[in-house]
Amino acid sequence: MPPIPGSGLAKGLAVTLRTMTKRTVTAQYPDVQPELPPRTRGVIGLFEENCTVCMLCARECPDWCIYIDSHKETVPPAAPGGRERSRNVLDRFAIDFALCMYCGICIEVCPFDALFWSPEFEYAETDIHELTHERDKLREWMWTVPEPPALDPGAEEPKEIAAARKTADKLQAQETQAAEEARAAREAERARPGRTPEGEGQE
Repeated sequence: MPPIPGSGLAKGLAVTLRTMTKRTVTAQYPDVQPELPPRTRGVIGLFEENCTVCMLCARECPDWCIYIDSHKETVPPAAPGGRERSRNVLDRFAIDFALCMYCGICIEVCPFDALFWSPEFEYAETDIHELTHERDKLREWMWTVPEPPALDPGAEEPKEIAAARKTADKLQAQETQAAEEARAAREAERARPGRTPEGEGQE
């Protein structure tokens, strides 16, 4: 059935009339803070203790706005006769938010969960150079990172938890088996012919 001539114009006017009858609501920002969605991408926080200076986030960043400097330190052997090891120590971790496009690739590729989204968005500066946040500033944003959402009860169990539970069950089974074998050995010792019960034959 062909459309009725002028139906599009009528629909447009209907939308206009509905909008005209609604009351205008003005957000009184900054006196009233907006209610942000749970997954708001505001700024990136750094959990420095988890960073291993793998440089994966800097390599994958399409804007090249992550700057990382580090040096190597020699770690003494954990046990006598062991080898000394070297580890990377983080010297600088900075993100230039004047270049960042908030794609979140750095957070997704981090294998050690050192980067997190924070919903904070009030970090405007009068100087563009001040938008390069060093690791001290990025660490402060970590205090504003919300708690992760609760897991779906019907979701599949994480592989790490499943592996840990399997190992714990295996160790418990071994301990139970060892206890059963020890109990069976004690009972066999008591039932052995010619064995003098404890306390008999003593004056």
